[in-house]
Amino acid sequence: MQIIKVALAVCVFTGLTSTALARDLSKSERNVCAWGAGIAGTAQQYKLSGLTLYGARKKMQSRHFPQQWMRMSALGITEQTYNSPSRLGPASVKKVYYDGCVKHELARR
Repeated sequence: MQIIKVALAVCVFTGLTSTALARDLSKSERNVCAWGAGIAGTAQQYKLSGLTLYGARKKMQSRHFPQQWMRMSALGITEQTYNSPSRLGPASVKKVYYDGCVKHELARR
Protein backbone atom coordinates (compact mmCIF):
# COMPACT_ATOMS: atom_id res chain seq x y z
CA MET A 1 0.00 0.00 0.00
CA GLN A 2 2.86 2.33 0.85
CA ILE A 3 4.43 1.72 -2.58
CA ILE A 4 1.18 2.65 -4.34
CA LYS A 5 0.97 5.93 -2.44
CA VAL A 6 4.57 6.80 -3.30
CA ALA A 7 4.03 5.88 -6.97
CA LEU A 8 0.87 7.98 -7.08
CA ALA A 9 2.63 10.93 -5.46
CA VAL A 10 5.47 10.69 -8.01
CA CYS A 11 2.96 10.63 -10.88
CA VAL A 12 1.11 13.68 -9.54
CA PHE A 13 4.36 15.58 -8.96
CA THR A 14 5.59 14.75 -12.47
CA GLY A 15 2.31 15.92 -13.98
CA LEU A 16 2.39 19.20 -12.09
CA THR A 17 6.02 19.82 -13.01
CA SER A 18 5.46 19.18 -16.71
CA THR A 19 2.48 21.56 -16.83
CA ALA A 20 4.48 24.27 -15.12
CA LEU A 21 7.31 23.85 -17.61
CA ALA A 22 4.99 23.75 -20.63
CA ARG A 23 3.65 27.25 -20.06
CA ASP A 24 3.08 29.46 -23.06
CA LEU A 25 5.67 31.81 -24.45
CA SER A 26 5.73 35.37 -23.24
CA LYS A 27 4.54 38.16 -25.50
CA SER A 28 8.10 39.32 -26.19
CA GLU A 29 9.20 35.77 -27.12
CA ARG A 30 6.27 35.46 -29.52
CA ASN A 31 7.11 38.88 -30.98
CA VAL A 32 10.72 37.85 -31.62
CA CYS A 33 9.54 34.68 -33.36
CA ALA A 34 7.06 36.66 -35.45
CA TRP A 35 9.74 39.21 -36.34
CA GLY A 36 12.15 36.46 -37.45
CA ALA A 37 9.39 34.79 -39.43
CA GLY A 38 8.70 38.07 -41.22
CA ILE A 39 12.39 38.45 -42.08
CA ALA A 40 12.50 34.85 -43.38
CA GLY A 41 9.37 35.44 -45.48
CA THR A 42 10.80 38.63 -46.96
CA ALA A 43 14.09 36.89 -47.74
CA GLN A 44 12.23 34.06 -49.45
CA GLN A 45 10.27 36.60 -51.47
CA TYR A 46 13.53 38.22 -52.59
CA LYS A 47 15.00 34.82 -53.43
CA LEU A 48 12.00 33.71 -55.50
CA SER A 49 11.93 37.02 -57.36
CA GLY A 50 15.50 36.42 -58.54
CA LEU A 51 17.26 39.00 -56.38
CA THR A 52 20.82 37.99 -55.56
CA LEU A 53 21.97 37.39 -51.99
CA TYR A 54 24.07 40.55 -52.26
CA GLY A 55 20.99 42.57 -53.27
CA ALA A 56 18.89 41.05 -50.50
CA ARG A 57 21.59 41.85 -47.93
CA LYS A 58 21.72 45.45 -49.17
CA LYS A 59 17.94 45.78 -48.85
CA MET A 60 18.00 44.29 -45.35
CA GLN A 61 20.80 46.63 -44.28
CA SER A 62 18.85 49.65 -45.50
CA ARG A 63 15.93 48.80 -43.21
CA HIS A 64 15.57 50.45 -39.81
CA PHE A 65 15.84 48.07 -36.87
CA PRO A 66 14.80 49.22 -33.37
CA GLN A 67 17.48 47.13 -31.64
CA GLN A 68 21.11 46.58 -32.59
CA TRP A 69 21.00 42.77 -32.55
CA MET A 70 18.21 42.72 -35.12
CA ARG A 71 20.37 43.82 -38.07
CA MET A 72 22.88 40.96 -37.76
CA SER A 73 20.09 38.47 -37.04
CA ALA A 74 18.20 39.62 -40.13
CA LEU A 75 21.30 39.19 -42.26
CA GLY A 76 21.87 35.71 -40.83
CA ILE A 77 18.26 34.69 -41.46
CA THR A 78 18.51 36.05 -45.00
CA GLU A 79 21.68 34.11 -45.70
CA GLN A 80 20.21 30.89 -44.30
CA THR A 81 17.11 31.38 -46.43
CA TYR A 82 19.20 31.83 -49.56
CA ASN A 83 21.34 28.77 -48.73
CA SER A 84 18.22 26.63 -48.41
CA PRO A 85 17.10 24.79 -51.57
CA SER A 86 13.46 25.42 -50.57
CA ARG A 87 11.11 26.89 -53.18
CA LEU A 88 8.19 27.32 -50.76
CA GLY A 89 6.19 30.52 -50.91
CA PRO A 90 6.93 33.32 -48.44
CA ALA A 91 3.81 32.61 -46.36
CA SER A 92 4.83 28.96 -45.93
CA VAL A 93 8.36 29.96 -44.96
CA LYS A 94 6.96 32.38 -42.36
CA LYS A 95 4.83 29.63 -40.84
CA VAL A 96 7.66 27.07 -40.80
CA TYR A 97 10.05 29.59 -39.24
CA TYR A 98 7.54 30.70 -36.61
CA ASP A 99 6.65 27.11 -35.66
CA GLY A 100 10.33 26.18 -35.44
CA CYS A 101 11.12 29.22 -33.34
CA VAL A 102 8.31 28.50 -30.89
CA LYS A 103 9.37 24.86 -30.65
CA HIS A 104 12.95 25.94 -30.01
CA GLU A 105 11.96 28.43 -27.32
CA LEU A 106 9.81 25.86 -25.53
CA ALA A 107 12.60 23.27 -25.71
CA ARG A 108 15.06 25.72 -24.13
CA ARG A 109 13.08 25.65 -20.90
